[in-house]
Amino acid sequence: MKEKRTLMLPGPTPIPKKARLAGAEEIIGHRELECEELLEEVVEGLKYVFQTKNDVLVLTCSGTGGLEASIANTLSKGDKVLSLCTGAFGERYATIAENYGVNVERLDFNWGESIDIDLVEEKLEADNKIKAILMTHNETSTGVINHPKPIGKLAQKYDCLLLIDAVSSLAGIELKTDEWAADVVVTSSQKALMTSPGLCLVSVSPKALKAGESADLPKFYWSFKRAKDRYDAKKQTPSTPAISTLYMLREVLREIKEEGLENVFRRHKIVTKAIRESMKAIGLKLLVSDKIASKTVTAVKLPQGIEYNVLRQKLIDDYNVYITGSKGQLKGQVFRIGHLGNVSRIDILSTISALELALLKLGFEVELGIGLQAAQKVFYEEERR
Repeated sequence: MKEKRTLMLPGPTPIPKKARLAGAEEIIGHRELECEELLEEVVEGLKYVFQTKNDVLVLTCSGTGGLEASIANTLSKGDKVLSLCTGAFGERYATIAENYGVNVERLDFNWGESIDIDLVEEKLEADNKIKAILMTHNETSTGVINHPKPIGKLAQKYDCLLLIDAVSSLAGIELKTDEWAADVVVTSSQKALMTSPGLCLVSVSPKALKAGESADLPKFYWSFKRAKDRYDAKKQTPSTPAISTLYMLREVLREIKEEGLENVFRRHKIVTKAIRESMKAIGLKLLVSDKIASKTVTAVKLPQGIEYNVLRQKLIDDYNVYITGSKGQLKGQVFRIGHLGNVSRIDILSTISALELALLKLGFEVELGIGLQAAQKVFYEEERR
């Protein structure tokens, strides 16, 4: 009998049953009142999750499209930006800007480390021509959180924009868009928003919209102005949206509101702690310290003598459990477990059990059940609080 698929990726993530069923709703015209009402409810629900009163725009694309849009709508060719790179996705944000002819200064940090705020301020203090800071809230390739709050304070102090890649963090890790002075925040539907791929959601501050008035980079499909004007006038998108995904996202946003954001964040923290404690108990080494560890994905160093592709395939073939590797400098050195969105405690326990068995079969000495015990202890202690 085929095992149940256990999807432990940093995205796409498992979709709640009600949301899956909502995606099967009859398709409607994207200029009908029914679709306008659907979009309006989604936007209001997103403002709750973004913790913002700013405009939230719905783009039909992946998160990468939203990152590209954040550059095209706020900057001009030759503008200088400071890109904070702590891994593959921080580097990709910088590359997107470079492809638009933006003058990018990369501030590189070791993979597995978080942003050094003092170094960021040194750069801003030394150069008054920096128009924007690019940062990745949750560096998925390494499993590191970079905290936006102090960066937002620096952006205000030195009068530049703060553009945030929150693709793998929003709705899983606290991000107070307005309070932390984030000008553009980009996320996508298939991560902690636990919906199918196809939508990118972007919050845009008045400061970012003002910057867009003089931005000369080319845009049409990516235009924030077109998206805002159409929504303000008719509660529509300029082009046809992913209607079925909107149905699903509406249901998920209702569930998030019912659970409450603080409870959502706490659930992610507990699951993260369970994963990390279980890996330590098994005898595996974590890539990053607990202090800067992501609450949506955990990077684990591969034991000597075990190849990532072999471990991954063993988990799939024997237990139908899906994990992923890393990119760039860490390719082949770590595996990553995603634990965001609709990931249950049972999913966590199943994954740990499968991992113990797979490692044992591949020659790694592990006491079966030791990782499970560590995770169970975390869950038990948290439930008693």
